[in-house]
Amino acid sequence: MGQQIWGADSPRRFFSDKHWNDPLIWNEEAESERKRKRVFCASMADVFERRPELNEQRLKLWNLIGETPWLDWLLLTKRPQNIGSMVPWSDRWPENVWLGTTVENQTWAEKRLPLLLKHNAKVRFLSCEPLLGPIDLTTWTKSGKLHKIDWVIAGGESGHHARPMHPDWATTLLKQCTESEISFHFKQWGHWVPVEMAGKGVDGKILKFKDGRPITMARLSKKEAGRILEGTTWDGVPATPGVTYA
Repeated sequence: MGQQIWGADSPRRFFSDKHWNDPLIWNEEAESERKRKRVFCASMADVFERRPELNEQRLKLWNLIGETPWLDWLLLTKRPQNIGSMVPWSDRWPENVWLGTTVENQTWAEKRLPLLLKHNAKVRFLSCEPLLGPIDLTTWTKSGKLHKIDWVIAGGESGHHARPMHPDWATTLLKQCTESEISFHFKQWGHWVPVEMAGKGVDGKILKFKDGRPITMARLSKKEAGRILEGTTWDGVPATPGVTYA
């Protein structure tokens, strides 16, 4: 829209009271239906960004989470180093908080995962989207020194300058999750898909990857590329015994 709304120097924008009251309505509906609902919080922000003007907003959020026990709040951050100093909980996290961090490749996995997994949230999840390189989770799935990974969300990049995701990165991640009983959700291919999945008459391009074998891929719209991996869709989500979601 031609507005400079992103970046460290741009002012942060806040929603109205009406927006803050919506979860209270959702919570009443969920309780009435006896079906929990999930809320992905701050999809265009980072709850754990270190800015003084966000302190009041965070306090409002912690209070709101406490007032909505029928909603499971998904808090995703690229700044897991700030979590401990910003949440009002220590080892006893609320039952309705799912805590996640973005992990695009092995470098970020090694930096962010230890900071995430030390927190005893109900569910700990990774957003490997966009997946920009191979990820080996063995260090965290085999050691047992930190809290376990409960959920992995993976997908390719979309947008005009989307970078391709090598299919081996996605299938290897899927295999690791399957072997370690981690719920796996494959969200999308993005704008690049293996040419054999693109349909008849679609031209492919041989792409060379720093971390992967050369492979022929085709550039499509996000919708055309779809979300089929290994012949099926993957909609895994952590299971909570006795809980029904709306």
